[in-house]
Amino acid sequence: MPPDSTKHELAADIEATAAVTAATAAPSAQLWVSSTSLAAGTQSTKAALALGDADDDDIDKIIDAIGTQGGEIDHELAGKVADRLGLAAPGYVPGLDWTSEEEKRVVRILDTRLMPWVLLSTFVLNMDRTNISNAISDHLPASLGFTTTVVNNATSIYAVVFSIFTFAGAGLAKRFSPHRVIPGLMLAWGAVTLAHAGISDATGYYLVRVFIAVTEGGVIPATLIYLGAFYKSTELATRLAWFWGVQSVASAVSGLMASGILQMAGIAGILGWKWLFIIDGILTFLAAGLLFYVLPRRATETVIFDARQAQVAATRVIRDDPVKLYYERHIRWSDVKAAFFDLRLWGHLVITIVGLTPLTALATYLPTIISSFGFNVYVSNALTAPGYILGFITMTTMTWHSDRKRERGLHGIFSATWLLLGFIILRSIPDDTNKYALWIVLLFTSAWPMTHPLNISWLTEHMAPLGKRSVASGAVIAAANIYAIWAGQIYQPGDAPRYHVGNLINIAFAFASVLIWIGFRYYLSTINSHRQKVWDALSEKDRNNYLATTKDVGNDRLDFRFTL
Repeated sequence: MPPDSTKHELAADIEATAAVTAATAAPSAQLWVSSTSLAAGTQSTKAALALGDADDDDIDKIIDAIGTQGGEIDHELAGKVADRLGLAAPGYVPGLDWTSEEEKRVVRILDTRLMPWVLLSTFVLNMDRTNISNAISDHLPASLGFTTTVVNNATSIYAVVFSIFTFAGAGLAKRFSPHRVIPGLMLAWGAVTLAHAGISDATGYYLVRVFIAVTEGGVIPATLIYLGAFYKSTELATRLAWFWGVQSVASAVSGLMASGILQMAGIAGILGWKWLFIIDGILTFLAAGLLFYVLPRRATETVIFDARQAQVAATRVIRDDPVKLYYERHIRWSDVKAAFFDLRLWGHLVITIVGLTPLTALATYLPTIISSFGFNVYVSNALTAPGYILGFITMTTMTWHSDRKRERGLHGIFSATWLLLGFIILRSIPDDTNKYALWIVLLFTSAWPMTHPLNISWLTEHMAPLGKRSVASGAVIAAANIYAIWAGQIYQPGDAPRYHVGNLINIAFAFASVLIWIGFRYYLSTINSHRQKVWDALSEKDRNNYLATTKDVGNDRLDFRFTL
């Protein structure tokens, strides 16, 4: 048993093929799976797992065993177990062999012929989320007869509603498949984006912000589930960096587009910011229609692979994480309870809530802040682009390096420290500083390598079994929006335009984020050390007995190790 391994694999042999046949033919019969853990330098251990009638509890036990124990997986056995429980994943071939070149080819196909469509969905999402800040810079509040207080309140309401509906997105994806849920939600929020052009007062503004949160809330967790079906754990963080990085690019493009679209003010008697929502809404409809056509459900249902490549694509993901044999299983209430009572999940949620808090106010008022330096409204919107583009570069580079080194905590500490330094400099620089120098400081701050994709990838490595992981994915996306309840109130009208008080608050949150990253990494390290010490003290007989009788599941097992 390699207790220091973060791979979740089962090394096993089956007592006899006849046992499978007997168990399949007679529901009351018991199928005994003798699992052997093949640790380098250690003796093998065996545990007997009884399936019996294979009800939900039995399924949980075998899937958890497959997903937690270390070693070299017996893929033929895993396939038979999956067939016995009705878990067989399409395209999964136990015992399939392939070359590294074949796998590299499969990944290249995924990266070039599937991932771009996923990135299109998040590109459109963030354009439709960013356009509100562009509209505010074009005096949306004044034209509707209210102040930025209404904007801040609507931002807080948006955060609550969005967070609630992230859980709905995860559930919908598990029931109806992400490849249909993603474009379906896009159609819905495209309609609400268009509706922004029809509002005429504060009530209308509140309503459209609520409905945009309802329709947008589920798409990110649905996308996380979708990507997990195609990419291995060692590949996912980099692709999540692309995912959130493209959101930064979308924000940059949104700013550049806004600088032109806002100049359409007066055409057909329509205000510039209303044209912004009209055009974004139309583009969203077009993108949704395209994604309905091009997104495949799974590797075996797409024209981008031939039959051999489809098998490699499906099998390699399951070998990396065998719990994905049952990837399309619906979320159950027991999964929700298991996630809610897992302190490690709460660690990731606190990292998200505290670390991302400074971003909401800055993103909402970024064009307005740049305008206060002395640039006109059109230039100010264009000057938001470089920060988002640099943020994309720094985030993807850092996350790629994290994947390569298989390390998360130190990378998160580095990123959180960057943001802290940015806000310290932004708060300290004199108000009469040259406007270009002010913009460069703001550029440095907004270009920080955002930790969110890193944290999500870290979380997926820590959450087991699979049902808990699905709930955790929804929870972390909810946390990534719920903080806007208070973050939306950090920049107040009386503190404009430099927001000195608001930036002091941002400094406090950024500093707390650095401490939390350090503390959480240390906490996980102490758990690993304790489990290692206990495991080393067990005799081979005691280890065998633990594996055979333990009621610990997922990341609570003594043989589970957390990535640091």
